[in-house]
Formats: sequence, C-alpha cells, structure tokens
Amino acid sequence: MNDRNIEDIIGALYDMVQDARSMPLAADKCILERDRVLDILDEIIAQLPAELKQSRTIVESRNELINQARREAESILRQAQEQAQQMLTKEAIYKEAKQKSDELVGQTQDRINLLRKAGNEYMDEALRQTEETISKALEDVRETRMKFRTVTEAQEQRRAPKNLDVEV
Repeated sequence: MNDRNIEDIIGALYDMVQDARSMPLAADKCILERDRVLDILDEIIAQLPAELKQSRTIVESRNELINQARREAESILRQAQEQAQQMLTKEAIYKEAKQKSDELVGQTQDRINLLRKAGNEYMDEALRQTEETISKALEDVRETRMKFRTVTEAQEQRRAPKNLDVEV
C-alpha cells in the first residue's frame, strides 16, 4: 500500500466506510474490519509527515517568494521616492535659478535704463555746452566782422577823395 498517495488512501477508506454493511436496527452505524482500517490509518500516518514536510516546504517557499517580492517592491518604491525627491530638488533648483535669472535680467535692464538715461543726459549737456560755445563763437565772429566792417568803412572814408565836394 505504500505506493499510493494520501488522497488515494483516504479515498479507499471512504469507499470502505460507504460499502460497509449497516448494523441491524441502526442505519447510521456500520461494521468495519478493524485490522484493515488500522492498516489504512497507519499508512495515512506514515505518509502524512512526508506530505506535511512537502506542504511546509511549499508554504516556506511561498513565504520567501512573498518576502522577496515585498523587498523588491519596497526597493522600487524607495528608488521611485528618491527619484521623485531628486526631481523635486532639481525642479526647486531650476525655479530658484529661474527666479535669480529673472531678477538679474530685471536688475540688468534697470541698470541699462539708468546708464542710457545718464548717457542721454550727458550727451544732451555736452551738446548744449557745444551749442552755447558755438553760439558764443558765432556771436564773437559776427562782432568781429562788424568791427572789421566798421574799421574798413572808416578807413575807406578817410581815403575817399575830398575833391568831390568841389563845385564846378
């Protein structure tokens, strides 16, 4: 009987109980061969440890597989969290750099505007001074020309023949 598995042995015991003769006046009781039932039960007991050991091995393998899957899942989750944190850090760095860049661009634009205004004011003042200098120089030239004409006219009047006043 050792070449049968435990399900076959339990099935044989079940068949034996089902096929057993009923006791007179008691339909729910039957007569079984004690030695044969004890042999079957011994065979079941003999096979149980091997089957239990096998089922324990299966359960342990399953538990180890579950634990390994759990560790892998935790590792993947940790990596995903680290990547998310890195991305958040990079995003924060990017935002901070963008903000500083925008501030620098604004400051530079303000500085350019100030320099442009100062340059325009300087040029306007320089051109105004040049204009005044040129106007003064032009005025001096005109005065000199007037003086020169006056002197020239006075000299011409002195040289003019006085004979023109003679009556004929």
